Amino acid sequence: MAGVGEKVAVLDETMRAWRAGPEGLDLVTAARPRPRRGELLVRVLACGVCRTDLHVVDRELPVHRRGVIPGHQVVGVVHGLGAGTVSSRVGDLVGVAWLHHTCGACRWCRSGRENLCPNAAFTGWDADGGYAEFVTVPEAFAYALPDGEDIVSLAPLLCAGIIGYRALDRARLPSGGHLGIYGFGSSGHITAQIAQASGARVSAMTRGEKNRQLARELGLDFVGEESDAPPQPLDSAIVFAPAGELVLPALRATTRGGTVVLAGIHMSDLPSMAYEPHLFYERDLRTVTANTRADGDAFLRLAAGLRVRPTVTRYGFEQVRQALDDLRSGSASGSLVIEISPRTR
Repeated sequence: MAGVGEKVAVLDETMRAWRAGPEGLDLVTAARPRPRRGELLVRVLACGVCRTDLHVVDRELPVHRRGVIPGHQVVGVVHGLGAGTVSSRVGDLVGVAWLHHTCGACRWCRSGRENLCPNAAFTGWDADGGYAEFVTVPEAFAYALPDGEDIVSLAPLLCAGIIGYRALDRARLPSGGHLGIYGFGSSGHITAQIAQASGARVSAMTRGEKNRQLARELGLDFVGEESDAPPQPLDSAIVFAPAGELVLPALRATTRGGTVVLAGIHMSDLPSMAYEPHLFYERDLRTVTANTRADGDAFLRLAAGLRVRPTVTRYGFEQVRQALDDLRSGSASGSLVIEISPRTR
């Protein structure tokens, strides 16, 4: 008990947050989370806006947690430490990504494929995410981030970049090959930069003149509308757009022995396909399911070495609904990021 005359600090244990509900997002005052054993409490500086957030808010994905706070491309500083944390310090700059937890014991976790863990939990879907002033994350699933970088530009790397990296790996693009990207949003324009740095030719087929203009500015070999055929056959293609009808033109555009990768967590139904024009000649159709922490570590090292820079549209914390509307309509190009609080040293 405090003695007479002593001042007792009263901590603010609330925060502002955007919660998903039946009618969309609501800005609320919520209890500030407390880090459990092995967790970090992170003060959020910026959070990227991902199409998966739209799927959660629009209920295109099943509800895993009522009233969840979306957002899983978080850049923040460690504000508090739960018991049992071993390597983090208050003030460290960290990233919080989609993969929040895995069991570590199933055959997928034991074989280095934790992205397929049946008991996995995901930030902004199963656990509250980064559309808030604070978020918690297991220390083992937080990414150490480099100081001295633009914080807002780091945010899209934590999902759009990591998923693009995994999709490119699964696309098995041959050296000097021709990559087709269907849907040139946040993941698409980051993945294009990685492929170009490897010496690949890159074509983009996408909706929206702003997206096509960004593709031209990045020097892509061909830029067209979503269903346009590139002038030369593709060795590999990645479909980032959640539009099942794009799978057929991607397969038709891909040469014999090529690979088409579907990189979204949600996609509209695929139309029926004919065997010879779409799948014959050993074309492969593959999917991407989340990512491993090893993917994230490898990509963040690569992005730093290549100086990958997303094209970013910035929004204030009160503009989360507007950011999601812009993403939904395709009226903004590149990556969309919410600036939540300034970094103080």
